[in-house]
Order: sequence, then C-alpha cells, then structure tokens
Amino acid sequence: MKESSDNNWISFSDIMTVLMIIFLFISISYMMQVRKEQAQQDKIFKSYKKTRSQIYNDLDSTFSKGFEKWNIEIEPDLSIKISNANALFEAQLYTDEVILKEDFKDFLSKFSPRFLTIILNPKYQDKISEIRIEGHTSIRKPIDEFSSKYYQHMVVLSQKRSNKVLEHMMSLDSYTNLTDLDKKRLRFFLTSNGLAFGRSLDGDNNYKFYSNKNIDKKKSMRVEFKIVTNSQDVINKWFENFKK
Repeated sequence: MKESSDNNWISFSDIMTVLMIIFLFISISYMMQVRKEQAQQDKIFKSYKKTRSQIYNDLDSTFSKGFEKWNIEIEPDLSIKISNANALFEAQLYTDEVILKEDFKDFLSKFSPRFLTIILNPKYQDKISEIRIEGHTSIRKPIDEFSSKYYQHMVVLSQKRSNKVLEHMMSLDSYTNLTDLDKKRLRFFLTSNGLAFGRSLDGDNNYKFYSNKNIDKKKSMRVEFKIVTNSQDVINKWFENFKK
C-alpha cells in the first residue's frame, strides 16, 4: 500500500510540474504579445507625432519671414492665426456684405502659394484629413455674449468672411494653375467655417471659455487656417491592432 501511495504522489507531482510549465509558456506568450502590441502602438503614435512636428516646422520656417507686419501666430495645434478683422475686411456699418481689404488680398496672394505647397506635399498626402478656414468674430459688449439672436447673426457673418477668403484664394493663380488632381484633393478636405465668438481669445491667446478672462477683441476677430491631421484614423488603427 505504501508503494502505491508513493507512485500516486509522484504522478501528482509530475502533473503539477507539467501544469506549471504550460502556465509558464502561456505567461511568456502573453508577455510577448503585449510587448508586440505596445511596439505597434508606439510606432503608430510616433509616426503621428512626427507628422505633426514636420508640418509645424514647415509652417514655421515658411511664414516666419516676410510676414512680420501681419503678426502671424503659428500654434502647436497646426493653426495659423491672423488677428484683427478690422485689418482684414472693410468695415460695413449698415450691411453684412464682406469685402476684403486690398492689403489682405495682397497677403493672401503671398500666403496662398506657400500654404498650398505645404499641404499638397506628397509626404502629407495620407496624413491630412481636413484644412479649415475659420472666421471668428468678437462681441460688442458683454451682454451680447448671452444673446442667441446676436450669436446667430455673428455665425452668419463669420461664415461669410471665411467663405470670402476661400473664394479669393481659389481665384488666385496659385490655385487655378494647379493640376486637376490637386484641385480635387483640395476640394475634398478644404472647408470654410463660421464660428462667431464661440472661441473668443483673451489677451494671452487662450480661449476665454477656459481662462474666464476678458475677451481681447482684436485677437478674437481673426481668420485661422487650421490643418487637421488624421488623428482619428491613427486611433482607429490602434484599436484595430489592439483587438487582434
């Protein structure tokens, strides 16, 4: 009976050893899979960050000289701010007609070809999902901030302004001389947007919505050119890899 009991114990010990080895292999396999997924994730986000950095550097090097009088501000979010709409559009006291000032037309004739060269660069062909021309207004007095009627009026006005900028850019040689394929690409991701005073800026160029500081009217009345990269595609790709 004793010999039988020892044999049973040895068999049980062997089984435990085998189970431990199997568990060890499973653990190692899982760790390798996790590392592989982490490496894929790092590669995806590294590529995304690299693209944003490259576009920012291209914008900065292109517009840092020759545009000083316009006080262009290039932000890390790949937006180009051109502030003070009074310097961009003719003042219309009794109508909402939008007329570009001659100086602003001159600016666009110099800005447009350089900007289009950047966004149409083949290396960014699958990196950009949208180019926004945004019109922003300010408010006449604090009470206007809470008037729905006034806000709606400003949305229409800011949309007209961004439309006018887009219309003028598309009338320039820098656009009309493009190939049909490049025009097709631009029509796919180039948009004009009227945002009224919803994203007004304070004196530090931060959104008033977050800072709760006073609105800087000149900075808030602006036109922005904003490059939107395919960040959502990057996130979707990461989730697809994660689920595999």
